[in-house]
Amino acid sequence: MTPDSPRLFCFGLGYSAQRLAAALMADGWTVAGTCRGDAARDELAAMGIDAHLFDRDRPLNDPAAALRGATHVLSSVPPDGTGDVVVDVHGADIGAVDGLRWVGYLSTTGVYGDTDGAVVDEDAPTNPSSERSRRRVVAEAAWLGLWRDAGTPVHIFRLPGIYGPGRSTLDQVRAGTARRIDRPGHLFCRIHVDDIAGVLRASMERPRPGAIYNVCDDEPAAPADVVAYACDLLGVAPPPLVPFSEAVTAMSPMALSFWRDNRRIANDRIKRELRARLLYPDYRAGLRAVLEAGG
Repeated sequence: MTPDSPRLFCFGLGYSAQRLAAALMADGWTVAGTCRGDAARDELAAMGIDAHLFDRDRPLNDPAAALRGATHVLSSVPPDGTGDVVVDVHGADIGAVDGLRWVGYLSTTGVYGDTDGAVVDEDAPTNPSSERSRRRVVAEAAWLGLWRDAGTPVHIFRLPGIYGPGRSTLDQVRAGTARRIDRPGHLFCRIHVDDIAGVLRASMERPRPGAIYNVCDDEPAAPADVVAYACDLLGVAPPPLVPFSEAVTAMSPMALSFWRDNRRIANDRIKRELRARLLYPDYRAGLRAVLEAGG
């Protein structure tokens, strides 16, 4: 690695971060980051990623060494009941990295809460309706505090439902777990994992510390429509429509939390400011790509 080589350090090398890491490594970046278990660390090492074990009770052994040379830092680690784990444990260490150009935090559009179907952009107030989303609001404030107080170049990315190879409605249909729930007027936003990587890279090329971005596709859609389209792609009959009033009685608290909010997310800022071009502007394009990729 030369002194000018870009290096990404990811706190939380999960599904989205690994997809970004693979794209960057193909372009000559080096990538390091954290995971929570030995098996995951071995898998990441096989990908050429230098992985370190990390959680609130297990900080990086030598954070200065682990972060040395990082030009970009990404966190996808969710907050816990105490706050944002990464900021609490290593916020100061991130701010002390020499030559740091960009920091990204992956949050959720759940921070907007329920808007009864109205469109919200990044200037809309946060009004979370679940404890999980309330924690995200607190975590966003902690990350933005690093920017305001220490000049750390933080950017916030609010994500809706994420799908892609191995994690899509196609997999649910194949597994026989897909359901078509009928709740007229209730829409969900989503984003293909490769478009998350694309938006993050666009931000890295045009950093604006303190910025907040909604990262979603162009077409909010009813989940029942997505299931029906996935079934059509696979050539199977769609499951019957089930009224929401009937389906809700069997929902887990987690599933019910996703149906609590009804909102449409505006994504104009990523296009206008970052010049991002979505590979999959709607679920139909995204699911076709997943199927073609063998997902």
